[in-house]
Parts: sequence; C-alpha cells; structure tokens
Amino acid sequence: MMTRDDRVSGLNITLKEVDQNTESITITLEGDDLSYDSIKDILEQAGAVIHSIDQVVAGKRLVEEVTLQPENS
Repeated sequence: MMTRDDRVSGLNITLKEVDQNTESITITLEGDDLSYDSIKDILEQAGAVIHSIDQVVAGKRLVEEVTLQPENS
C-alpha cells in the first residue's frame, strides 16, 4: 500500500496497542521528497486515521535523539 508511492524507499509498521475499538500503530517512512498529502490519502483509503506526527527528521544526515539525564541524578 505505502510502497505504491515511488518516493518511499523504506517502510516499518509496528503495532503499539490494541483495545476494543482500535489498533494503534507506528509507521516509519524513509525516502526522498515524501509528500504528506499523498501518504495521508493512501492511509485514509485503507481506513486509517492520522492522530499525530511525533517526529520528523530531515537533512543530509540522520541526527539521533539524545536523552538527557535530570540535573539531580
């Protein structure tokens, strides 16, 4: 489904939570010049709803998130 978009070079879908009415998943996409509108349309055609975008990484190299320790630890 998502790989129908030629700009998507990699895809990872992870099931995070299941409750009575919904399944929560995380989708990680990799590619050049990704189009939010195109991706959203594909997901909506599959019956999905986007609730949030938690992270966007851009640039010539990947910048990893750093977890800081509290000052009093």
